[in-house]
Amino acid sequence: MSASNGGAWALVSAYACPRTSLIRTSRVISDTIPTRPPGRAARAGTTLLCRFPGDSRLKMRATLEHHRTRPTATAVPLRRAVEPADTDSVRFRTKLRALCATRLHDTPTLTVPRRGHVYMDGGQDRHIYVIEAGQVKTLMITGSGKRCLLSISGAGDVLGELGLLGSERSDTAVALEPATLRQIPGDRFLSVLAEEGLLPEYVRHLGERVIEQQKIIVDMVTLECERRLAARLLLLSQQIGKRRGRLVVIRPRITQEELAEMVGTTRSRVGLFLKHFRETGLVGMVQGSLAVDDQRLGDYIEGRLPADAHF
Repeated sequence: MSASNGGAWALVSAYACPRTSLIRTSRVISDTIPTRPPGRAARAGTTLLCRFPGDSRLKMRATLEHHRTRPTATAVPLRRAVEPADTDSVRFRTKLRALCATRLHDTPTLTVPRRGHVYMDGGQDRHIYVIEAGQVKTLMITGSGKRCLLSISGAGDVLGELGLLGSERSDTAVALEPATLRQIPGDRFLSVLAEEGLLPEYVRHLGERVIEQQKIIVDMVTLECERRLAARLLLLSQQIGKRRGRLVVIRPRITQEELAEMVGTTRSRVGLFLKHFRETGLVGMVQGSLAVDDQRLGDYIEGRLPADAHF
């Protein structure tokens, strides 16, 4: 099936759509879905192909949900393998590093060993932490002891913003490798940003963080387990990866247990999925570190690999 008749085609995961047409979202999505005969309803969980008339460059993934008697669609841009962009967050982190070397140079510096804690849930400190070297993971632990790994941050990233709310911390920050961080009192952090005119950039930086977390939530809800793992590997390659030819190497070494905590499954299933990924050329190992083919990984997540590449 091709997109030669104009417009762009996109894969659609249908969940409870009583008809084979999509309704208006941020742009008009029209035409019947060509993989279903007229009048037949799309079964929940099926993947369909539909056309976006007009701009052939506009490719979006839509998740259909049944809302009373009419379907609704939430459209999300297709993910692509991209190099780090000059985003608001990147610019803000660059300026923040300069501030740490000048106006905030007298704030304490913490050296945290591998697996050491930067802060713990339930803590009352009101500090902001800026990573100067190393990498730190943040996670939440439920009352039953289950762990959810929220993020992995590297040099220039900011941690502990929830301390500005004045309540107990709900997450824990642990060093993945020996790390050096700048510990900045929350009130001083905000006042320096205000004096330097950086508060609007900080808000945009936080906005990008929220968008990133929303995408992770969407993946957790809409993707099956192995594609959730692929999506997190792709995100990690964009956040902390270093390109080496066609591969992106993710350092430091991330354990299968930590990957399981990211996608909500067991370590044994992560091991099985990684074995499949290696067999199909999606991931490999470079000097003991996981390396991903980000282009192919993005294609796999969106179902664009040839049939013989699927496992």
